[in-house]
Amino acid sequence: MPTLAVNKKARFDYEILDTMEAGLALTGQEVKSIRGGRLNLVGSRVLVRGGEALLMGAQVAPFPQAGPLPGYDPQRTRKLLLHQREIRRLIGKLEEQGLTVIPISAYTKGPFIKIEIGVARGKKQYEKREAIKKRDVQREIRARMKR
Repeated sequence: MPTLAVNKKARFDYEILDTMEAGLALTGQEVKSIRGGRLNLVGSRVLVRGGEALLMGAQVAPFPQAGPLPGYDPQRTRKLLLHQREIRRLIGKLEEQGLTVIPISAYTKGPFIKIEIGVARGKKQYEKREAIKKRDVQREIRARMKR
């Protein structure tokens, strides 16, 4: 399961409460582009509309060898492939106060490209400062242990 893309800001900006795996409906040239590492998940989110889960804001750069693609939108909305019970569970979580669904990472599973999505609660500014302080202390401890 090689990881193709990671949303590093997700774990910093949000507290991940629950994760699940979803397939991704893509065109052929998008699959090749993602396998080449040209996917950006930063700033993207998952919405549920009309009984479908949609990935919005994820940027898939055009596949360079595909040539010019007239009308190609790198940030188009892409459908997430989930079972109805999983979509209903997401709808229930989204109705709770302050929760959102965000993509965490993209990876391959056999011939398929999968997205790990997480139900998350946004962190407050002081929580982010605490995380930075804790990370710096851990880095300092590791540096002193090496010496």
